[in-house]
Amino acid sequence: MVAQFPQKGLKEEAAYRKAVRRKTHKERSQPSYRSKYGLLEKKKDYRQRARDFHKKEKALSVLRKKAEEKNPDEFYFAMQNARTRGGIHDGRLTQANKYSQEELALMRTQDVRYLGMKAQQEAKKVERLQSTLHFLGGGSVQSGNSHTVFVDSEREARRFDPEAHFDTPAALLGRAFNRLRTKQLEDPQLAVAAGKRGAAAAVTPAAAAKLERKRMASYREMQQRMERGEKVSRVAQRVQLQRVLAGKGRRSKEAGGENPVFRFKKERKR
Repeated sequence: MVAQFPQKGLKEEAAYRKAVRRKTHKERSQPSYRSKYGLLEKKKDYRQRARDFHKKEKALSVLRKKAEEKNPDEFYFAMQNARTRGGIHDGRLTQANKYSQEELALMRTQDVRYLGMKAQQEAKKVERLQSTLHFLGGGSVQSGNSHTVFVDSEREARRFDPEAHFDTPAALLGRAFNRLRTKQLEDPQLAVAAGKRGAAAAVTPAAAAKLERKRMASYREMQQRMERGEKVSRVAQRVQLQRVLAGKGRRSKEAGGENPVFRFKKERKR
């Protein structure tokens, strides 16, 4: 017959032994005659010091081996961009190792915002120019349109006077927009708006040529700003694509097409 002893009492006794206040063991201190050496080194301190010593010893051994096996004629193109600081190799100063991935992602985000702001500024300036211009007969947008006037007979066609018919001076006949009439030119405010003070000066060939040059310059500026806005938008799209590709997630590049297209695998968000 096997005797069974209760285990509950043993567990309680073990817990009691752990709870009883025990003697505090003090580590041996440095003898007074060796106090100039600081604290007495223990085994854990020795292990830390020994590991550090052997680590440095291995590093020096590797460097000695590299120096012994070095080829004096060895050359890589990366050496042209290498730098030394105080005799220590500083590595290649490139964008890849100069900043961390988080810093690069932040800079790309700031670049996208800045480019978007510049594109919006160009769009507003183009809109402001379009509100003042008419897109009629201006530089590259000129389409060679002509104004046809119908008369009843050939005699009237031969005697046709465009200045009398359109009621405008000869200097303004070439305009396809904002062509003022003779009575309107008599108004001093309209004459000043036309570019000169006085009605007679506003219709002179020199004044008309000056206004034409200003108008053509405005159209050229508008065309340049439109092209600049498109370029900035394309650059912003490329930077945004680089920022997205630098992130996480599996993706695949589709073949064909002028612009690269990437498709990301759908992942369940936690």
